[in-house]
Parts: sequence; C-alpha cells; structure tokens
Amino acid sequence: MSTPAEAATEREELTKIKKHSRPVIAIAVLFGGMFALLMAIGLSISFGAADIQLATVWTAVFQFNPDLTPHQIIREIRLPRVLGAAMVGACFAVAGALMQGLTRNPLADSGLLGLNAGAAFMLAICFAFLPGLPYMYLIMYSFLGAGLGVGIVFGVGSMSRGGLTPMRLVLAGAAVSALLGALSEGVALYFRIGQDLAFWYAGGVSGTKWIHLQIMSPWIIAAMIGAVILSRSITLLSLGEEVAIGLGQRTKSIKLIGMLIVLVLAGAAVSVVGAVGFVGLIVPHLTRFLVGHDYRWIIPCSIVLGALLVVLADLAARMINPPFETPIGALIALIGVPFFLYLARKGGKEL
Repeated sequence: MSTPAEAATEREELTKIKKHSRPVIAIAVLFGGMFALLMAIGLSISFGAADIQLATVWTAVFQFNPDLTPHQIIREIRLPRVLGAAMVGACFAVAGALMQGLTRNPLADSGLLGLNAGAAFMLAICFAFLPGLPYMYLIMYSFLGAGLGVGIVFGVGSMSRGGLTPMRLVLAGAAVSALLGALSEGVALYFRIGQDLAFWYAGGVSGTKWIHLQIMSPWIIAAMIGAVILSRSITLLSLGEEVAIGLGQRTKSIKLIGMLIVLVLAGAAVSVVGAVGFVGLIVPHLTRFLVGHDYRWIIPCSIVLGALLVVLADLAARMINPPFETPIGALIALIGVPFFLYLARKGGKEL
C-alpha cells in the first residue's frame, strides 16, 4: 500500500498526464487523418500504368463488374496493394508506440531494435531451406524471427555496463541488425535466392495479394485490439515502473503482453512489405506532439497516421520515376534518418 507521500506523487504524475493530454485535438487528428487516408487510398488506386478515374474506383469497389478490365485491375491488383500498405503502416506505427511506452525509450522502433532484421533473416532461412512454404507458415516464422532479433538486441544491450540506456539499446540494435542482414545476404548468395529476397530488402507492397491480407488480418486486428486495451496501462507505465506498481499495475505482465503484441505487428508487417524502418519512430513522436502523452489517444491516432504515411510513400514511390518503382523503404528513410539524428542529438532522453 502506498504512503501518503507516494500517493501525492502518483496524483501529481496523473495530473501531468491529464494536463498534457489533448482529447479535442486527438479526435480532430482521428477524423482528419481518416479522411486524408481515404483520399490517399482513392488516389493510390487511380494512379498507375493505366489511369483510372476516381468514379471508376468507386464503382469497382461497390458495384464490381468482372467483365470490365479497370474493375479487374482495381480489385485484383491495386486494392490489395493499397490496403496492404495501410495495414503495414499501422502495424509499424503501433509497434513503435508500444515499444517507446514500454521501454521509455524515445528511439525505440522495430527497425532500429532488430525486429525487422530478425523477421527478414527468418524469411531468408525459409526461402533457402523450405522453398514453397505457404504464406500462413511464413508469417509464423516471421514472428519467430522478430522475437529472435529483439531478444538478441536486449541480450547484447544488457551486457553493457551501466544498464540499458536508450542510446546503448539503439547501438546494440544497429549491430545486431547489421549482423542479421549480413547473414541473410550470405544465405541469399549461397542458395541463389537473392532475387526472391531483394523485394524484402528494399521494401515494397507491389506483391501484396488478397491471400496475404486474409491471413494476416486476424493477427493484426487481435494485436490492435490488445494494444488499445493495454493503452491505459502503458500510459501509467510511461510514468515510471515504481509509479505504475504503486497504482496497482502488474508491470511484468504488461511488458510481456506488450512485447508479444509488438512481435505480432512487426512480424506480420515484415512478412508483407519487408524490413521498412523508421515508420515506428516517426509516427509515434508526431502523434505524441499532437495529442499529448496519453496512450489511449496515441495508439488509435498512430494507427491512422501510420497507415497514411505508408500509403502516401507507396504513391510517391510510383510517381517519382514511372514506370519504375522506388522502394518505399528508401523514401521513408529520407525522412527517418534526419529525424533519428535529431532525436539522438537531444540525447535520447526518456519519455
């Protein structure tokens, strides 16, 4: 049971959270972001080698006619692609928000802490030793790879003197990601599967099929619901572990469940789009800047803004040098690297 002084400190911390929470702006971000996302999805579907009017997009979605070629293009190629982009953007963004809240590390991101590299490495192993493996099993191996990557990063980071600081964790993540990337390339060269893996190295959603969405949707929906349910506990945990325990939170259980959700989100996203980094770094910080420090708002807003970022990146990837496509991982890195350097220059202060 907490002492009067501890109870006063807890009340003070909760007051700070409420003071820095902006629910009105959060609601505006949610509705404005969803409107912008729908517009971006419409533009993304209409733009391509075959120009399609927005009105045709509407009829293809709601009054599908299999005899019309534009409808077939939209239904079989462009719609799964743009929905896949939205889903993986939301996955990366929420995974980053959860990791930052759980670890109180502003530099946490699935790409920077080895999850993406671990999932990509496991995919390389699957392509080499289990060719033709159904996507249902690929996504499971991707989860395992993400867990392997983050486990090694935390293990290596814990070995350093002085404990896990944000910067040490990121350095360990960079080293482990480089190692797993080199091993993936070695596997690709030895087994001559470099062409198959090039897609995952560069990052892109052009290969997204309905079967991918059908298989990963239940996992992603369950993980998103879990993240929303966990959001209040993460807000309290972001105040500090002692404060969270004082408020009756089971911090170990919260961290375990939170990391399992992160593994599912990052693993599912990498299995579709490849090892795209920085989405989980940029979006949570932007969201926190807009809506405050309450994760009950950060998580849903990150879903919308993460989806919007990757859909726009995919659209830009097709517009820069048509008919060729620029990898969306490279485009997002153009924003992500300066943003990371900015955060690192601030000293990686805890959230």
